[in-house]
Amino acid sequence: MSNDTPSAIVVGASSGIGEALAREFAAHSYEIGLTARRRDRLELIGNQLPTQAYVARMDVTDTADAREGFRELADAMGEVDVVVLSAGVAPGNPELDWERERQTIDVNVRGFTALATVAMERFEAQGHGRLIGISSVAAHMSVGDVPAYPASKAFVSNYCDGLRYRARGRDADIGVTTIEPGFVDTDLAGGTFWMCSPETAAAQIYRAVRRGKRKAFVTRRWRLVAGFLDRLPDVVARRLFS
Repeated sequence: MSNDTPSAIVVGASSGIGEALAREFAAHSYEIGLTARRRDRLELIGNQLPTQAYVARMDVTDTADAREGFRELADAMGEVDVVVLSAGVAPGNPELDWERERQTIDVNVRGFTALATVAMERFEAQGHGRLIGISSVAAHMSVGDVPAYPASKAFVSNYCDGLRYRARGRDADIGVTTIEPGFVDTDLAGGTFWMCSPETAAAQIYRAVRRGKRKAFVTRRWRLVAGFLDRLPDVVARRLFS
């Protein structure tokens, strides 16, 4: 890290994995930038952290405002070592309602990309940094009742790969880590199989970041499920997920 006191911005820090990661990084002496839509919740979390906290309300679906808000937050913090993109939604949609599909795409794809690009812009300007993209094991499947969510997470995983490859050609120390959680005990949890707590997820993600990993599954056993899904014949997948 470039400074004696490292720093991290967590987008989507008001609950779930994002909140747990903010607390985990703060426990390891990081100054934290907290962003989400609920400013009151962010201020409550920030007051509980053992390190300096910066709070910025952000709606990632308003991409122009979110990108400008990110720049202002990063300027206030100085150099930023880590950016975590954890904002996401997962509405069920068996009726294929357009508004639900649009919301998922706006948050998980447009919002993610808007913040990922401005974070990489910041890293390239300062010469270092690590982007953490919170994807999902769902990126390895397609589900008839929730078509947009797995597709959006497949986008996140593949986009992180592209940013990682791009960073190799830049004269800067930039890393990209893709995190693919299974079931985590949050509002977005889609099941209880092999479920872990947000705190367990955050601890494993922090270790992956410190080790400079390109990709990590949370918990690690979900790697087996992802591998199984990647090899699943379409005729079987249709029976399982339609």
